[in-house]
Amino acid sequence: MGTTLLRNATIVTMNDQDQIVVGDVLLRDDRIVSVGETITEHDADTTVIEAKGKLLLPGFVQTHIHLCQTLFRGRADDMALMDWLRKRVWPLEAAHDEESVYYSAMLGIGELLRSGTTTILDMETVSHTDSAFQAMASSGIRAISGKVMMDAGGDVPLGLQEQTDKSVAESTRLLEKWHGHDGGRLGYAYCPRFVVSCSEQLLIEVRDLAAHYNVLVHTHAAENLEEIELVRSQRGMRNIVYLHHIGLTSPRLVLAHCIWLDDEEREIIRRTGTKMTHCPGSNLKLASGIAMVPELLEQGVEIGIGADGAPCNNTLDMFQEMRLTALLHKVRCGPESMDARTVLRMATIGGARTLGLDHLIGSIEAGKKADLALLDLNDFHTFPSYEADPYSRVVYAASRGNVDSVWVDGKRVVERGKVRTVDKRLVLREADRSIARLLKRI
Repeated sequence: MGTTLLRNATIVTMNDQDQIVVGDVLLRDDRIVSVGETITEHDADTTVIEAKGKLLLPGFVQTHIHLCQTLFRGRADDMALMDWLRKRVWPLEAAHDEESVYYSAMLGIGELLRSGTTTILDMETVSHTDSAFQAMASSGIRAISGKVMMDAGGDVPLGLQEQTDKSVAESTRLLEKWHGHDGGRLGYAYCPRFVVSCSEQLLIEVRDLAAHYNVLVHTHAAENLEEIELVRSQRGMRNIVYLHHIGLTSPRLVLAHCIWLDDEEREIIRRTGTKMTHCPGSNLKLASGIAMVPELLEQGVEIGIGADGAPCNNTLDMFQEMRLTALLHKVRCGPESMDARTVLRMATIGGARTLGLDHLIGSIEAGKKADLALLDLNDFHTFPSYEADPYSRVVYAASRGNVDSVWVDGKRVVERGKVRTVDKRLVLREADRSIARLLKRI
């Protein structure tokens, strides 16, 4: 990796002081060495990048992704959640093989890196999760992932039906193989899909194992009214109340969606330090609803942003998710409810806090990991630049086309808009071959 000097950048630090400074940033191996200081002398082998007029951001942190579903883009449009799962997504996931999971993951990772996302919390399908981890390992993205766990529920294809002990054993095998890989760039999370598809025994075992290994639990909750009624009929209480009842709520738990929460559930989340992920694009496309994000942030709940999966969003682009997050809540809570700075914090340091990684990533500070995105905003749709607010330019005007370069762990994975760690031609060809094979199989 060596040493890289970014010169004369406009640095949007996202640190506690929300500083914006113009100056140099020095990277050495996987770390940020200095921020804002003018560096006039450097080693002969230092890579020098002139960044004058460009914005340097922390890499985006997406806290809810399904890489295994990227192949299903456009295959499950215009449906509500439970039909979307039963009729389209579950049959497609059940048809996966090792190769299709690998190329589904590579397709998603290429899109994520190209649009400035450097870290993800990912949920895979029941089988072939090693293939997804192999894709994450070779592509250079920072990721926490895990196999989905499903040992209960009706209308589940045979290929997704698991026995409790085997689901837990396979999850733990994957954890012991992949957690901490490449100096900690990859991590593992236990991923019970949602209460509807998990037995109480499985959830309790996940609770205990996550505490033992000190890893995250990543699941869906309170996304859809039909889902909530199913949980109530099966367990006799609402989603979050039930998860709290069995002892799963804690700072290790990351809940995707949380749209339909009552007062008791919001208080449980706040009191237990449970984390949340906001997925506005997915929530709108599935007509699931609008989460009470401004109110929850005001209560001190940590909330990240995630695109979810390609079949319920059709894009994994954080720029679109930031814009939706900023605009969506203004209709209900007023124009000042979600300003651009708040949203960019959610997409960077807020996501890092949601994953418990804020000591390593999420802001541009000396000593932190060199996970960065360099934006070139010299274009029609981002001008004028004179005395323009950088937060506004990023959240309201910029797009993935403005991403010039991306670094993860100090490695330049995107250069001048091209992903260096993913063979685009190969992945696009194999993605088409894989989805054709899956469609024939189901």
